[in-house]
Amino acid sequence: MDNKDMIIIESSDGTKSEVELVTYLVSEDKSNKYIVYSKGEKPNESSDDEIIYISKLIIDDDGFKVNEIVDDQEWLYVQGLLKKIANA
Repeated sequence: MDNKDMIIIESSDGTKSEVELVTYLVSEDKSNKYIVYSKGEKPNESSDDEIIYISKLIIDDDGFKVNEIVDDQEWLYVQGLLKKIANA
């Protein structure tokens, strides 16, 4: 049996989606949190790989929301966090 951690995310436009939580990341100074998730999409029919998404996690009184990472410097930083996990 496949034990996937499924969560509901809400984007900044209010759209809700059920996705598989792959992992989460926390910045070294603990000021920013990110989630890595999958929607079960494959890049092509013959691939076993799934497309993953990374979003900034925003926590407020209404719960959890995700925002797209648009800043190039922040994106490079998050890629570095992922590389640390991959190389561990």
